[in-house]
Amino acid sequence: MRITKIFLGLFLTLCATPLYADGLFYEDEPIQDGLPVFEMSQTFADVYEKLDGVKWGGKNLNVAIESLENLSPSAHIAATDERVVLVWGDSIVANFPRPKNQDWDAFGEITTALVLKMRAYDPYIKKLSQSEVYQFVVDGIMRGLDENGRYIFSKDAQIAEDGRLLTSIGINGARDVRGNFRVDGVFRGTPADTAGIQADDLIIQINGRDVREMSDADLAAVMRGFNSGTVKIKTLTPAGSKDVVLRRATVVVADADIIHRPTNNDNALLEIVVHKISDNAVDIIKRALNEYADISGIVLDLRASSGDDERAAAKLAGLFVGAKPVMRIVETAMDEVEVVPSADAITDAPVVVLMSNQTRGTAEAVASAFYENTRGVLVGTPTAGSARIATVIDLDNGGALELLNKSIKTGQGNNIDGRGLFPIVCLSNIRSSQQQNAFFLNVINDNFNARDFNREPNVKPEDIRRGCPVITSGADEDALAMAVSVNILTDKKVYDALLIK
Repeated sequence: MRITKIFLGLFLTLCATPLYADGLFYEDEPIQDGLPVFEMSQTFADVYEKLDGVKWGGKNLNVAIESLENLSPSAHIAATDERVVLVWGDSIVANFPRPKNQDWDAFGEITTALVLKMRAYDPYIKKLSQSEVYQFVVDGIMRGLDENGRYIFSKDAQIAEDGRLLTSIGINGARDVRGNFRVDGVFRGTPADTAGIQADDLIIQINGRDVREMSDADLAAVMRGFNSGTVKIKTLTPAGSKDVVLRRATVVVADADIIHRPTNNDNALLEIVVHKISDNAVDIIKRALNEYADISGIVLDLRASSGDDERAAAKLAGLFVGAKPVMRIVETAMDEVEVVPSADAITDAPVVVLMSNQTRGTAEAVASAFYENTRGVLVGTPTAGSARIATVIDLDNGGALELLNKSIKTGQGNNIDGRGLFPIVCLSNIRSSQQQNAFFLNVINDNFNARDFNREPNVKPEDIRRGCPVITSGADEDALAMAVSVNILTDKKVYDALLIK
């Protein structure tokens, strides 16, 4: 039975006495349990100070030392005006004087001391290296503020892969003794990295199958196969289980791929697959639009697209919509920056925008620019609702904090962060050929009554997602997406009927 806060408050008032007078550590013991306590305390102090100055996308959020209880389900931290107490199970195992507000050095010391205590009781925390402790603690502090925020141990050592992947979803690992798949590492910028999968996470289910019952060949096909599509993964972490649906991509050699597709009527479609919204992607797309100026339609595939560069996103959207507002960046409740491309559009070809639950960040803003400017038909399943832009904050130890603290609104000021963007044509509702035929017949006969949930902010996004679920069969999704896109782009009446005005 967990000790209640009332009992804790009474206990602290009557019985608590300071454990240390001037500091929590002694200079002749700089290393404890294999960790450099003074160095770690200074790093945590720097983290607290830097986080205290962050603007959280218009929200009033506070970083609290109580968040450290997120490091273990057995831990509970109670902080009063006078004390900070760590309760493990039903026992008080640490009791420290509470530092004064903004005494970051003291907060750094207490954080290190709490971590040492937790290492004594939790085998998982015990085996973490110094860099892993930093990452783990920062994750705990920021959980609820920014679940995708992270600590970078060495900023200089971070290598941007520029979209070049060697595996389909970006995970390295191996089976453990029980047959589950233990993650050893995650490639930066890959779908797994974007979804927040981390080293030492345990993958226990893939597409509903118990990993222990899968053959090595089946497991390799999911982890390292170069086929496209999606994979549904259940992970087990110290914080509990989590379901993640990742989009697998073919080997990526750039931030965008261009495919020129002839059609049956001597016209051609241009398929643009965007992996990352970047200046590199913009250059590739701009060259392709100039080279294939006679195309009859464009399929802009944002299903596995992300990005946090608002300038690159504005340039990309501007190629199609011109100098119109494409997004607003929110840093504080009173501060929104409107982002407008500086150049005119270079194509007026019809566009189908493909999207999925892996469409996130500035890619969601790009998709919304097509929607709000009546410039393309949204096809697929709902986007992630993770429309945020990262800020990298340097730390004194050479590391950094990467925080998704700036939220994105659409060019017209509508919220998509935490909500997402919803398709006009839901692919998961027209999976079979019979369903597709009936769908397009209704459109041609003017019997298609599209319900545009982007204009219904009072409808809960989880309800919309249940009605238009993620497609977990990758081969099905790819074939379906292209078949539907071709039908839309090769029939002007269908395209005009689906273009929300």
